[in-house]
Formats: sequence, structure tokens, C-alpha cells
Amino acid sequence: MTFGLSMEKLFLIGIIALFLIGPDRLPAYSAQLARLIRRLREMASGAKGRMRDELGPDYDDVDWKKLDPRQYDPRRIIREALTESAVEPEAAAALQDAATPGVVAESASQQRSRRNPGSSAPFDPDVT
Repeated sequence: MTFGLSMEKLFLIGIIALFLIGPDRLPAYSAQLARLIRRLREMASGAKGRMRDELGPDYDDVDWKKLDPRQYDPRRIIREALTESAVEPEAAAALQDAATPGVVAESASQQRSRRNPGSSAPFDPDVT
């Protein structure tokens, strides 16, 4: 993984490092960097091995790309939640109608007209 760095950029970084660090200390720093990268790879493989041990045979069945947070689209998640098959057809139609702005205003006014103007809002003492 090069983090979006091309060979030209890496070469330029190397030349700048050569001038800033100097040719005397550059081999020592590059050896330290190599040890650090090697240690990080060992830690990552250790963590992967530990996950494999703890999850057992289910580790190979997990779709890791599906769990990537970059692939989540809030619009798709909401759309899927609103169109689940477990929702009753009438409730699904009401949820889809609520998604359009004109219907939201109508449904809110309908709810206000159903409530008695002098009554208080519903209160649940167990919730508070």
C-alpha cells in the first residue's frame, strides 16, 4: 500500500531526505524505518492470527468488504430499512408517503386534527 504515492513522489521524498538528513545518517534512519515497518507487519499478522483463533471457523465466512465503513451510504441504509419485507404493506406505504415533502405536511396536519386541542401530550412515567 503506497497511500497514493507514485514512484516519482517517493523518489522526490528520498532526495529531500538525503539533503535534510545527510548521507552519513541516512542509512541508519532507513534501517530504523525498515525495522519499524517489519514490526508493524508482525503486529498486524499477530492481530489477524488472534482474530482467526477467536472467531474459529467463522473467520473465513466473514465478508470483510461488507464491513468496510467507507462503503456505507446513508441513503441506501434508510431505503433498505424502509422497504424491509418485515414491515406491513400499509406501514411501508405510510413510510414511503412520509418520505415525500408534501405528504409530510399533510400527515402532520392530520395528526394535529385527530388530537383534541385541549388535551395534553401522551406521557409515559416509565420512560423518564
